[in-house]
Amino acid sequence: MADWNKAIVDEFHAKGGKGVGHFGDQLLLLTTKGARTGSSRTNPVAYHRDRDRWVVAATKSGAPTHPDWYHNLVKDPNVTIVVGTETIPVRASVAKGSERDRLYEAHASAMPHLGFREYPKRTKRVIPVVLLERRSG
Repeated sequence: MADWNKAIVDEFHAKGGKGVGHFGDQLLLLTTKGARTGSSRTNPVAYHRDRDRWVVAATKSGAPTHPDWYHNLVKDPNVTIVVGTETIPVRASVAKGSERDRLYEAHASAMPHLGFREYPKRTKRVIPVVLLERRSG
């Protein structure tokens, strides 16, 4: 895990997921299985809620490539998130078309201080929006 991610993850755990850096209370920990390695990977990711779903955007700060966690959950969409102090098994799906656009706009509006409006200007790729829905069991 990169030092920056480790520091954020450590702060998240220390504060019970509340008031974490510039993310405030809008950060979750996403744990995926590495697409190539099969190893467990945990990444801090900003989120907002859409009804009973958690919504995250694979921005990688506007880089030309998708973040590794995105490739991991495309290969295996059964992932785990930690929100606050609750660990939740979820299934990931990628939003398409007008739903993707609506959700990305909602994401950017929910966290205007985090730069989500700027990221699409930095890249030619369409930034994926991922829906995380609770799995039973």
